[in-house]
Amino acid sequence: MTRKYFGTDGIRGTVGQAPITPDFILRLAHAVGRVLKRNEARPTVLIGKDTRISGYMLESALESGFNSAGVDVVLLGPLPTPGVAYLTRTQRATLGVVISASHNPFFDNGIKFFSAQGAKLSDAWERDVEAALDQPPMWADSANLGKTRRLDDAAGRYIEFCKSTFANDLSLKGLKIVVDAAHGAAYAIAPKVFHELGAEVVAIGCQPDGLNINHEVGATHPQALVQAVRAHHAHYGIALDGDADRLQFVDAEGRLYNGDELLYLMVDERLNRGEVVPGVVGTLMTNMAVQLALEARGVQFIRAKVGDRYVLEALEAQQWIMGGEGSGHLLALDKHTTGDGLVSALQVLQACVRSGKTMAELLAEVQLFPQTLINVRLRPDQDWQGAPGLADAIRAVETRLADHGRVLIRASGTEPLVRVMVEARDAGEAQAGAESIAAKLTL
Repeated sequence: MTRKYFGTDGIRGTVGQAPITPDFILRLAHAVGRVLKRNEARPTVLIGKDTRISGYMLESALESGFNSAGVDVVLLGPLPTPGVAYLTRTQRATLGVVISASHNPFFDNGIKFFSAQGAKLSDAWERDVEAALDQPPMWADSANLGKTRRLDDAAGRYIEFCKSTFANDLSLKGLKIVVDAAHGAAYAIAPKVFHELGAEVVAIGCQPDGLNINHEVGATHPQALVQAVRAHHAHYGIALDGDADRLQFVDAEGRLYNGDELLYLMVDERLNRGEVVPGVVGTLMTNMAVQLALEARGVQFIRAKVGDRYVLEALEAQQWIMGGEGSGHLLALDKHTTGDGLVSALQVLQACVRSGKTMAELLAEVQLFPQTLINVRLRPDQDWQGAPGLADAIRAVETRLADHGRVLIRASGTEPLVRVMVEARDAGEAQAGAESIAAKLTL
């Protein structure tokens, strides 16, 4: 059974258009509540949100839907997605709910869920919810309605948790750090985390108005961070996205580092401290240079489908703890159950402070391979996999690249496109390989 509403990260869309309408969100919460009550007589659900103006409306709809099914609700207010996951676990709640569309613009929004353990829920659970949506509601009577309260110190609890993941024998004293919260969920939290660990903090993207989340700031627009780091002569810059579960990093020179490089740096720091890191999970898009650098250190590397939930599933299957994506979703499962931009940033800073080296020095051995990505638009009903000469073209490129490059071809899940990516040590070789394959799809 395929899922009708759930995508790779919950349910997301444009506010005011199905399914992100208050009537559907109320029905969704009611259906989720009914699923939860199969295993628990009186479930409790935590609800957090980012700073989008539509969050008020969707929060009210969720609250009503849960209460109508006999589920108690605890409102957290604006809080990063990983903060909701953390509090769901520590409050022993049944479920955590986040109202956010992550890095999307303000006119989008979405709903995603965390288990009692603070982890993403399974496809099977999402299918159960969708099946419940197709059933008529079963409104609780007055005596059995759920109740709602607010957790007033949610932000403070999460700040202390973030700080606890940074080594007790280190501090950020002497460092000037630019913190860009994308006018999102971490706007009041992120500056405090770094300041309370000793850093001088310059805050940008920390003045949300409900309409400016991710607008020309944050992890999806890192140029604002690069400019601020240079203007303030800062040592580091950290940019989060709207719900603060991923990050981008900038050093004092204004160089931007992506998630692949940050993942390697986090693993390298653990290895240098004598920790055993048996393996790391990346995705189909993880740069091959990182894979080769990890394998050179004796660390096994495997690739999952694109999406942090699939990285997490692979980590759990392998019983490993380190993984991530180039977009900046990074996982350290001994620190948190889900990707956390603030916790990951602290792990990177810990590596720099402990070693006394710059990020460039720590990553000197990891030179990312050039990647060429070509999007080929498909004709209606085109069988791209059976395109004449495609298999031969792929085989020829792979033979030419041998063990110093790779080919990845995948269909878009949202558009009639095929994405052709070729990665090689030489940029010209990557470009030529991608063009030769793409040409077979456009005949």
